[in-house]
Amino acid sequence: MTKKAIALLSGGMDSVTAAAMVKKQGYDIYALTVSYGQRHAREIESAKRLAIWLGAKEHEVVDLPISRLLRSSLMNPEEDVTSDEKTIGKKIPATYVPGRNAILLAIAAAWAESIGAEAIVMGVNVVDYSGYPDCGQNFIDAFSNLVKVSTRGGMEGHPIEILTPITKMSKADIVRKGTELGVPFKETWSCYKGGGEPCGVCDSCILRKKGFSAVGIPDPAISKTSSKK
Repeated sequence: MTKKAIALLSGGMDSVTAAAMVKKQGYDIYALTVSYGQRHAREIESAKRLAIWLGAKEHEVVDLPISRLLRSSLMNPEEDVTSDEKTIGKKIPATYVPGRNAILLAIAAAWAESIGAEAIVMGVNVVDYSGYPDCGQNFIDAFSNLVKVSTRGGMEGHPIEILTPITKMSKADIVRKGTELGVPFKETWSCYKGGGEPCGVCDSCILRKKGFSAVGIPDPAISKTSSKK
């Protein structure tokens, strides 16, 4: 019987590349996208297209209205998300959403138990990333232990595994691997501002540009107009 993996699919390049890697390992993909009030909600439409490309057995888009409870520039269109490449990853940025990955993983773990999935896959990365504390290995290890003691499968000796295949890859590595797997990067969305074109100045845009530039190929999601920014 084919194993099942819940893929936390944001609509960005990291999550779809991680999901594609796990699919290649033989897992059936069940995609989970959460709408939590992010200003870049356009990524949800990207996630829908990427789930189809992945051949996801199911794709659930969960509406979780927590933006009124949390404080983050990622959810407040009035706040600035402009970044400086020199400081990326060296401090926790204003775009950090308190508890986000813990919340997403909790939902994924509950769904995984409900359908008998063996794993959860997420595209966290600690090489070229914004500096979020809930993307690091310590967090993943801690949450893995939580799953072991808080789920039926964990108590019965077969806990749900959290797979993070790109955690130690650079953005250039991710571009290379995604290209190798045929990931449609044109359909992905990374910009924190949302809108019609990537802003080019937020953490996510800067890191994405760094990855494609290092590989020496143009970003297929960037139009000629926005690439001049």
